Amino acid sequence: MKAFVIERYGKQEPLQLAEVPEPKLGEQDVLVQIYAASINPLDLKIRSGALKRILPLRLPLVLGNDLAGVVTRVGAKVQRFKPGDEVYARTDTRRIGTFAEFIAVAESNLALKPLSLSMEEAASIPLVGLTAWQALVEKGNLRKGQKVFIHAGSGGVGTLAIQLAKQLGASVATTTSSANVELVKSLGADIVIDYKKDDFAKTLRDYDLVLHSLGAEELEKSLSVLRPGGQLITLSGPPDPEFARDAGMPKLLQLIVGLLSRRIRKKARQRQVNYTFLFMRGSGEQLARLGELIDSGVIRPVIDKVFPFEATDQALAYVDSGRAKGKVVVKVR
Repeated sequence: MKAFVIERYGKQEPLQLAEVPEPKLGEQDVLVQIYAASINPLDLKIRSGALKRILPLRLPLVLGNDLAGVVTRVGAKVQRFKPGDEVYARTDTRRIGTFAEFIAVAESNLALKPLSLSMEEAASIPLVGLTAWQALVEKGNLRKGQKVFIHAGSGGVGTLAIQLAKQLGASVATTTSSANVELVKSLGADIVIDYKKDDFAKTLRDYDLVLHSLGAEELEKSLSVLRPGGQLITLSGPPDPEFARDAGMPKLLQLIVGLLSRRIRKKARQRQVNYTFLFMRGSGEQLARLGELIDSGVIRPVIDKVFPFEATDQALAYVDSGRAKGKVVVKVR
């Protein structure tokens, strides 16, 4: 089958179109013919080698973390899917590879594609949708009447998180550029801060939860907008010891991870704020629940561009430029 691979780690390492073996199918795996895959900042981090200590993957490597497609074969112990089913998924972190024609996905990571979405729209959802769900519902326990601040509201995670937070009954503040103010308002944002003109830390106070996805400066400033007992959930800040333990890292690596986040965790404790690092995981059950919200019209995908499969490298470069609104998708079939 055809797939886009990297031979080595590097920030500018180009993707190479290659012929690779069709994936082997385990007893609890589903073989999916990929119709569309989306690009995520995670793909850029993996390509650069920034995650190789906590996410060891064998080179040469097929990139890509989420997909929509059609089931072609199922393993002997698969019960919920059959050939011909239209599905979508976020792969297991150690079995990525959606920039390809086929992939084997664990049944537990798979869900039926929302009926109201095209393949390209469905492929845009899994990673960012699950990230928003696990941050706001699973870890954040966001409730009606609470206030949440979501960084980068026009990004992939931001566009989904705003809509989910509003569905949960929360008041939402976000940051974006002036060009995207109307977009994030249309998704439900109550307070929109133009980050090029205004400082969110001087505007927002007593928030229950912050979903952080930017740099170190924004991370520390986020502490000041939270009430005592509030939660700072980061997607891009330093990992915490709980993440290291849950990931099964060796004791020495757990210690190193703890040291990396010690400073921000100390500042959080001083402000009586809870600090949590989130590295989302695949979940077919959660994708099914998101699919119900999508088909009911509560959540909609936001797609900037769709690239043809042969232009996957250009799609990755476009996301790397930081100009994308919502998601960028590759049409594989």
